[in-house]
Amino acid sequence: MPEQSNDYRVVVFGAGGVGKSSLVLRFVKGTFRDTYIPTVEDTYRQVISCDKSVCTLQITDTTGSHQFPAMQRLSISKGHAFILVFSITSRQSLEELKPIYQQVLAIKGTVESIPIMLVGNKSDETAQREVEKKEAEAQAATWKCAFMETSAKTNSNVKELFQELLSLEKKRDMSLSIDGKRSGKQKRADKLKGKCSIM
Repeated sequence: MPEQSNDYRVVVFGAGGVGKSSLVLRFVKGTFRDTYIPTVEDTYRQVISCDKSVCTLQITDTTGSHQFPAMQRLSISKGHAFILVFSITSRQSLEELKPIYQQVLAIKGTVESIPIMLVGNKSDETAQREVEKKEAEAQAATWKCAFMETSAKTNSNVKELFQELLSLEKKRDMSLSIDGKRSGKQKRADKLKGKCSIM
């Protein structure tokens, strides 16, 4: 399927309740919901610029539980880039990322050329902080990945997170900004192809 190769797949992992869906929804739709609704797996699409043309950023928001190991392995094998989310208010949520990182390493063979972001979400809740920034930065250094603190609630560093992740991609020239005329054509082309795009 030729149009599939134009997809850039980002997979979001993390424990339940750390704000994975909130980050993705804030980025894709600009919305935030206070209620926690567990995710099994959702995929969102956003048109982005890729090697001076347009491609689809496909963001897979995975389950926070460990009930679906086969889905997790499939997401890793298909993913081009990974966002590992923990909550700065939960040390346990950072610990739960370690086996996921090991699995990415096992499936991909190496993480040297794969964009990975370690993300400390809920940076607005500093009073409940359990994970210090220095500690998370040290973990990111061990994993040879980038680190950023975000808040889906206050929309702090959300767009920057995805921009940074795309800038880590060395094989292609990726960017969130697109020339408006081209994206209009792309939308029409998507409609003709019968592909769904969430804008």
